[in-house]
Formats: sequence, C-alpha cells, structure tokens
Amino acid sequence: MTRWLPRWMLVASILLLGGCTALPRVVPDMARGSGEPQLQGGRGPLSAARSKQILEGLRAGGKETDVLDRHLALEAAISDSPLVAGNRVALLLDGPATYQAMFAAIEGARDHINMETYILEADEVGQRFAAALIAKQRQGVTVNLIRDSVGTLSTPKEFFKTLTDAGINVVEFNPVNPLTAKAGWEVNQRDHRKLLVVDGQTAFLGGINISSVYSGGSFSQGSKNDRPGNKQPWRDTDLQIDGPVVAELQKMFIATWEKQKGKPLAPRNYFPKLTRQGSEVVHALGGSPDEPYSVIYATLISAIDSAETEILLTNAYFVPDPQLIASLKGAVARGVDVKIVLPGATDSALVFHAGRSYYDELLAGGIKIYERQNALLHAKTALIDGVWSTVGSTNLDWRSFLHNQEVNAVVLGKEFGQRMRAAFDDDLAQSKQITLEQWQRRSPLERAKETFGRIWQYWL
Repeated sequence: MTRWLPRWMLVASILLLGGCTALPRVVPDMARGSGEPQLQGGRGPLSAARSKQILEGLRAGGKETDVLDRHLALEAAISDSPLVAGNRVALLLDGPATYQAMFAAIEGARDHINMETYILEADEVGQRFAAALIAKQRQGVTVNLIRDSVGTLSTPKEFFKTLTDAGINVVEFNPVNPLTAKAGWEVNQRDHRKLLVVDGQTAFLGGINISSVYSGGSFSQGSKNDRPGNKQPWRDTDLQIDGPVVAELQKMFIATWEKQKGKPLAPRNYFPKLTRQGSEVVHALGGSPDEPYSVIYATLISAIDSAETEILLTNAYFVPDPQLIASLKGAVARGVDVKIVLPGATDSALVFHAGRSYYDELLAGGIKIYERQNALLHAKTALIDGVWSTVGSTNLDWRSFLHNQEVNAVVLGKEFGQRMRAAFDDDLAQSKQITLEQWQRRSPLERAKETFGRIWQYWL
C-alpha cells in the first residue's frame, strides 16, 4: 500500500532537484561491541547487576547463548538509542487483528493519542479511525496526527478538515505543494512510518497503513474469488509494545512533529513513568534521510554479517543494493541458511520486476527465494539465528534506506524468535519456491520488464 501513487510526479521532482545519495558502507567494526551491554528501563539505565540478571535470563538454557551474546553486543554498538528491557511485545498478523488491537488502545486512551501514518484513506476503515479519534478528542484526549503528503494525496481534503474541525491537530509531512511547505520543499523525502502511541504507554508499529484493503485475513484457505471484489487480501505484520521502550518511540514522533513545524503540542503527560510490563529486550530504531546514514540499514547489514545459522527475511518491496546482496551471499558462503519470502503478486509492477531482476544472482549464490501466494505481501520482517528479530515499516529497497522516514523495532531473545519463526513458517507454507533452473526459463518479456524496472530502482 505504498506504490500505487503517481510515480511520474516523484520521478519528475527528483530529476529536477537532482543529486543522488549513496548508501553507507557498513564498517565491520560497527558490529563489534565491547563488554556487557547495559540495558535501560523506565527510569533510565539499569544497574550493572540488574542488566546482568536480565541478560542471563535471556541466555538461560539453550545452545544459542553465544550467538545471542554476539547479537546483543551488535545492538549495543550500532546506534545511540538504548536497548530497553521490561517490555511486552505482541505479534499482530494482518489487518483485522492489528486494527482490533489499535481500536482497543484508542478507546482506552485517557491522556493523548499520537498517530503517524503514510496512507490514511477515507474508506470504511479510514472513517472508523476518524470516528474513534474524534470521539476521544471530544472526551478531552489530545489527538495529534502526522500524515504523509504523497501517501494521502488521493484522500479528500474534506476528510482531514473533519478531523481538524473536531480539534485534532494534523501535520502534513513535506507537502507536495511547495507553497504550503513549512519545513522546506523536500518532495522526495517521505514519512513512511506507521506509528501509534497511546498515553505514552502503548505503541503500535509495522507495515500496516489505514485502508480497507486490510479488512480480510491472509491465511484462510479460500480462493480470492471467495472475497468481495475478487481481490487478494493484504498480508502484513505489526507489533503492539507495552513498556519502557515506548518512550523511545514517543521521542521519534515528537521529533518529527517539531521538525515539520507543527503547532506546539498541548501540555500532556507524553512521558509517563513506565514500569516493567514483560520480559522482552527491545531496540527502537528510527531511520531518516536527515541522518548521515540509515541506522536501520546499518543494523540489518551488521546482523546479517554476524549471522551464524539462519536468516529468514520477509519483505514486500525488495530491490537490494550491492552491499545487501554481498552480505546475503557471504552468509551462504559461511554455511548460513538464507530464505527470503517475497510477493507473488504486487501493487507496483516496476518494483516487482526490478526486484526480480536480482533473482539470477541471488539464486546462483545459494539464497532460497519463495513467492507468497493467495495474498498481497506487505510485511517487512527478519529473523536471524532465532534470536534477532525485527518488524517495521522498512522495505529492502533504496527508497526506504535513502529517502524515507522509517521505524523498526528489534526484539532480542529466542522466545519472541519462536513466534517470528511460526509466522515465517506459515507464510512459507503458502509460498512457491523459485529455483534457478526454473527461473532461467522465464520468457523474454519477463526479462525485458526486469531490465526496465532496474533502470528506475533508485527512485522507486
């Protein structure tokens, strides 16, 4: 739900503005931490003794102890944002489960709701969200909304006027019209984050936009002909997080609000005292084109380069850069099992075929590729060595790493990794494996589509 918008507008703007940015070269030393990672909780850094106790709990009973230690060290070294302990993380699969949890959190809000989204449609689902947010605003709960200008380009202005008339504060991220831009005209920089923070205590993030395309689940056995409009369901993954790491996600929302020159936020308890809600160690990562490099990209590459047994990737828009390809092939050469689940159908032909143009090289390098059937795949997840998991808004393409604001959460530990593996296995069961022999027999027309798609890969 990212790629259907008018591409010619973005491409034309990029060509006019000029300039090409390069992806960062990840230095191997970035993946090597020194000493024990220090964890953080709801009241700042934990004591060395408490950090040690939590880490020992993560390591308890299992042959993955050493690999977990290495991934913990990597996470501590790769960015300035802290590893935060004491969180409860729910894995949400597809629209119905995610929306149900989001509406429950909105209904329970007592102080404020901060929402950031790429797409917000004025369809049935969008109207439900609007009604829920307006109802809370009228109850005295402050509602702040950031919506991307390009992502909401087809949403009628009247939809947002209804929100603002009800008192909801709405910021348009990098307006397409330079005459209305408040933060400078950066039309190619988009806010692709999907983030909902309620009362500073509960957060949702992942790949899901606000749209009726998510109304159905993707794991039913019925054919697409059984569904309204003869359309495939959308397959996505999100997280609900309760606990101290929500403060880090709240900081990201407020930083974007201020950078986009939204009107001063109403005084609210945006950073309440947060207590332990669970046992998960979470690293909140925000990517922004304003930063020297994408921390999300650097973290992923470093995790792949540190992988010892297995890499499981699921991604909607896959147009890999040379460094990512080299890291995946290097992992196979070390004996790591690399599997990637990609879409078998798409809402963006250019991205679809640009990504497929790399299948030859990846398959020849020993990477196993599967295409998801019976659903339109929109999830962006990874599981490495069974202990390093990430879910977020970030696609494995140039746009996500260079031009978009993105948000991901890394969850460390084998217990959550087992839940991620179950979800991956479910997708794998509904996917078709692509073999090198089969792929090399594809038609000249398919090859031509791939060539054309690759020409535009940097801007897609």
